[in-house]
Parts: sequence; C-alpha cells; structure tokens
Amino acid sequence: MSNMLAAGSEIGNYIAAWKGLLMAAAFFGWLPLVNWVYTDSQAVRTHKETWTAAIATIGAAALLLWMMIPVFFIGFLLYLLSVGAATVAYIIHRNARVSDFERILTAEHIRGLFIDENKKLQKLSLGLSFVTSNKNEVPLPLPKTREAEGFIITCEILDDAIWRRADQVIFIPQKDEYTVVYEIDGVPMKQPPRTKEEMEAFIYYVKQLGGLDVEERRKPQQGRFKVIKDKELKTEWQVNTSGSTAGEHLRLERISDYVTRKLEDLGFNDNQIESIRSLRDLQGGGLIIISGPPKSGKTTTLYTLLNNHDPFLNNIVTLEKKIAAELPNITQNVFTLSDTGTTTYGRRLQTLLRRGPDIIGVEECEEPEAVKLATAAALDGKIVYVTMKAMNAGECVDIWNKRLGDKGKSADALTAVINQRLVRKLCPKCRIPYQPNQSLFKKFNIDPMSGGMFYRPGDCVYDKRGKPIICDMCQGTGFYGRTGLFESIRITDELRESIKKANNTKELIAAFRKAGMLYLQEQAIQKVTQGVTSINEVIRNFTTET
Repeated sequence: MSNMLAAGSEIGNYIAAWKGLLMAAAFFGWLPLVNWVYTDSQAVRTHKETWTAAIATIGAAALLLWMMIPVFFIGFLLYLLSVGAATVAYIIHRNARVSDFERILTAEHIRGLFIDENKKLQKLSLGLSFVTSNKNEVPLPLPKTREAEGFIITCEILDDAIWRRADQVIFIPQKDEYTVVYEIDGVPMKQPPRTKEEMEAFIYYVKQLGGLDVEERRKPQQGRFKVIKDKELKTEWQVNTSGSTAGEHLRLERISDYVTRKLEDLGFNDNQIESIRSLRDLQGGGLIIISGPPKSGKTTTLYTLLNNHDPFLNNIVTLEKKIAAELPNITQNVFTLSDTGTTTYGRRLQTLLRRGPDIIGVEECEEPEAVKLATAAALDGKIVYVTMKAMNAGECVDIWNKRLGDKGKSADALTAVINQRLVRKLCPKCRIPYQPNQSLFKKFNIDPMSGGMFYRPGDCVYDKRGKPIICDMCQGTGFYGRTGLFESIRITDELRESIKKANNTKELIAAFRKAGMLYLQEQAIQKVTQGVTSINEVIRNFTTET
C-alpha cells in the first residue's frame, strides 16, 4: 500500500502547475485562431476549408507532440514554431489578396495601432467632404474599412481635379491599370495611371455617393454628388459608369452653375456685338442658326442669345436633348431616349409651337421634320434660335437648305447665321511676349509693320532646389479658360437673293464674304495679335478638325 501511495505521489509531481497553465493557454489561444482563420478566409474570399483545416490540424498535432516529448521546452518550441509558421503562411497569403489598408502585421498596420486613425483620416480628406445624390452629408467612414480606402482615394483624385480645373475626369481600364485623363479647357491631358486595386475602392465609393448600384458593373449608370472644399467651395459632379471586357469605365463630369453671360464674354468683336445685340429688338420673327462642330460652345451661345431677350415680356421656351444648365424664367423642355418610342423630335417641337411661344430655342435641330417646323415658325412671326453641326457659315446654310428642300423659304426665314469655335486663352499671369519671325507674318497675312508682340505660354521656372514653380492660376498648362471665335452675318435682302441663287457651300461663302463677313481664321489671328491666345493654339484648333 505504501508503495502505491509513493507512486501516485511521483505521478502527481510529474506535471507542474505552471506547465499545465501554459499548455492550457496555448490550447485556448489556438481555438480562437482557428475560428479567426475560418471567418477571415471567408472575408478575403480564399479557400476557407483548406486553411481552417490546415491551422486546426497543425495546431492539434503540435499540441499532441508537445505532450509526448519528454523535454517540456522542446515540445513548447515545436508547438510555437508549427502554429506560428502556419499562421504566418496564412497571413502572407491573405495579405496578397487584399488592399493595403486591410493587410495585417505590416509596418503600416503596426504604426496604426499607436495613432488616432480618425485624425489621420481627417487629414487625408484634404479638406473635402461630400453630399450624396439624396442631399445627405457623408460622415467620415470608419478607419481601416473598404469605405475608408475609397474615401481617401476619392479625396486625393477630386482635390487634384478641382485644383487643375478639370471639366471631366475619365478612367479607362487597361490590362494591369487604369489610364486617367483630365479634360482641361477642352483639351484631354493624360495623368499618372492608377492601379486596379485603387480604382476598385474608388469606383465603389463614388457609386455610393452618386446613388448607384455598387454591384452593377455592366449596365450604364448615371448619378450626381457634390464636393465641398474647406466648407466653402462647392462643386457638383455627374458620375457615369459602364462595363467592358477590360473592366468598368468611369467618367466624372463637372457640372458648372450657369452664370448669365454677356455677348462680350463669349468672344464676339465689337462689330459683331452690335449686330447680334440688335436681335433683341427683332420684329416679325426670324431664324437664327448657331453652328459649329461638337463641343464648340453652341449651347452657351444659344443660352446667351435667349437671355438677350426680356423673359417677362416674352414667352421663351427651349427644346433640348440635354439641359446643360437651368435658365431662369425660361421654360426648358428635354427630349429623352424614352420619348423616341412614342414621338419624334419634330413632333415634340410641333407640340411646343402650338403653345404659342414668342421665342424658342431648339438644340440640334437637324432632322428634316424639325427643320421644316422651325422655318415655318420663323416665317409665322416667331423668333427661332437653332443649333446644328457645320464647319462654317456657308456650309451651315447649305445643309439647312438641303434639309428643308426649299431655298426660297430658307432665305426668307433667315435673319442671322453664326459659326463658331473655342480656343484656349493664354494665362495672363505667366504668358510671355515674343517677336514672331517675318515668315509667320506672311503665312497668316499679318501686317509686319504693326509692330505688335505675340504671346505664348510661359516656360517652366525652377526654384533653388530644382523644384518646378507651378503657376497657381493655370496650374502649369499655360492657358486659363476659353473664348469663342465667330463667323457671323446678318441676312439682308441682297443676301437672301444670293442664298436663293447659290448652288453650293462655296458660292454661299463667297456671298457672305462679299457682305463683309470675316472668316474664323481671321478672327483667330485677331485674338493672337491681341495677346488673348497663341498662334500654336490656333493651329492646333484648326488642324484637329475632321
């Protein structure tokens, strides 16, 4: 009996209490690790069964070996190495599948444990805040979330786009990255590319701002949101998304608040202003055609000419395919894609004309039915403004005549014809003068005795450290804003007879020239000699036309 008690005492003394506690701690630390791997592998969309089974099996086997190995500390080290190696392998695997902000045990992650993430997020916002399409202010997202990453990238992109005065920001998916293009003053400018990882977070966040379906990646979607900079500057953006085989396309378009412009602001010269302004007092109706290639500012000119009339004395309406801005005291009507199934552009115009407007503006009046209705309305005593695509004033009238099918009616209805382009204006802060060579004077038929200086964009200036000093007005583009170039002619009785006799564009141009119309190129050279734009900008504008 005494021998048995002695043996029991030896067995009881074999496992020290602290060793048992250490093994229990290892066991109960391993269980939540298995549970975390199971949950996390689901979140990062990897093989949850494989990784969970691997961690569980390795942990159980290591624990069993630990209990069997006579030397306690060797078993303990074997357990730590086995479970630790399996855990590190999983972390490396999952970190390779997630965004930077979701990675764990990285230097950035460890540093983040000791700083205020909310303050860091506030700093990374760059003073920007957002208002959704539902007019709800967006609070700061929770740190280290998908929304937080999208928020940071969105702030970075939009802060830069606003500073550079971008009208559009276009993201085009490529094989390994996204091409980024800013449209500034009507000119596309390529920016540094963005990774697909960044763009996934950016698109996800911007879709939420615009009220779009974040899961829809194929069908086109459109929405709006507002950006507030430093609680003062507000800009509104339209977001457009669409799918492709390469990935999701995204375009941000800046929506400018409509500002009432004067004719002088558009770029008309003094003689043109006097002639165009007199349309305000037009009696007996008339047809005014505003023409130019796409994106030449036709809509802005249309809006300005409509505002040239008193909306309280006249019933003014418009028919547009896309409303660019809201006009005060003018009834704007939009023809949408949904209308095409029930009516035509011409029939919609006919409906508006039956309501008896005094003045009507018709955007893209290019269908024969609409052309005939607009001409008839002008002959009936209404003032009709229309826009259409044409490369010069002569071509504009020639196309109108052909669509109408009656040169006589066209000539009788016409009151004025305008054709236009947009050119960038030189930045007044950093432009520099230069004396052009004599061959340039001869090429553009400029009087060399005028003695005038030409201007061009300024050269890049560097500080003592070799860092470029960027102009804070034009952001280094050399240009700030745009102005119009206009061919314009008031139709006299003599010109009406010429229009009726003309057989082609060339004969119409000759008739307008004889009546004193300056060509677009001549208007452009005037802007160059006045220092408004550069000769290279004029050449770029006219050589890119197709």
